[in-house]
Amino acid sequence: MTELRRLGASDLKIAPLVLGGNVFGWTADRDASFAVLDAFVEGGGTMIDTADVYSAWVPGHSGGESETMIGEWLRTSGKRDRVQIATKVGMLPGEGGEKLAPARIAAAGDASLRRLGTDRIDLYFAHQDDDAQSQDAVAEAFATLVKAGKVRVLGASNYHAARLKSAIDTARAAGLPHYQVLQPEYNLLSREKFEGELQDYCVVENIGVVPYYGLASGFLTGKYRSAEDLGKSVRGGRMRYLLEGKGAAMLAALDRVAAETGATLAQISLAWLIAQPGVTAPIASATSAKQLEELLPAMTLTLSDDQRARLTDAGT
Repeated sequence: MTELRRLGASDLKIAPLVLGGNVFGWTADRDASFAVLDAFVEGGGTMIDTADVYSAWVPGHSGGESETMIGEWLRTSGKRDRVQIATKVGMLPGEGGEKLAPARIAAAGDASLRRLGTDRIDLYFAHQDDDAQSQDAVAEAFATLVKAGKVRVLGASNYHAARLKSAIDTARAAGLPHYQVLQPEYNLLSREKFEGELQDYCVVENIGVVPYYGLASGFLTGKYRSAEDLGKSVRGGRMRYLLEGKGAAMLAALDRVAAETGATLAQISLAWLIAQPGVTAPIASATSAKQLEELLPAMTLTLSDDQRARLTDAGT
């Protein structure tokens, strides 16, 4: 049985690995998506993360494809009460305006519920900050969804420390629900956006953290070790800067820990994140059940202090 972790100060308890839904309806078709989702739940996973904008960047897509796929799986599997659903608003324009316009939050929330085929969103994120809106108005719009029972817990993604603090202070001052979860970019090779003031604030305020890009778009699996490897996937073009930066040193450090533990590089990279102060559970996606099953042991892998320190040093 996977040990659940309380997500910040919220009433949500989740497994220490969140399943990323960005691939559903994109690089994972219906059969593959359903297989991954089933394997995740059977392996002890609990939270599935998606967004209304997934996968609007694909030619012919308009957004909502991932939510629709997850909704179909929820309906056919009957597993709604075994999982928590996290989704986001703020990057897909539509009814009510753009970003975090209050009318957009209201319309997008209802649209996500329809696509997911559920009566509640367990965790609803502001996908990005929107300084064109007053934080009071944004807080009121989210509070309306919470009061209506459509949303359980609120979160923020891609927020800087000062704006996260301001948003939370604004909601608290008005007696409204505030962000209890943060979703930042964070992994062994991308640490500057979270470590420091933002991480410290989350620890002090007990903000649950669920980082995305936990495997650096697959680089930390060890799949990309030379220029010849860059053509292995649609993401390969992004990997050149990692190879030419700290990537090679990090892979070498991961290889050494893998030799010591028998774990894979992906498992070690996620276990390092799980052990970081403030982090509740990193997000990782998979396009096949086999790929997903390789990630699940990260939830129970414990690295030694020395192993964590060596990995940390390799990325600095």
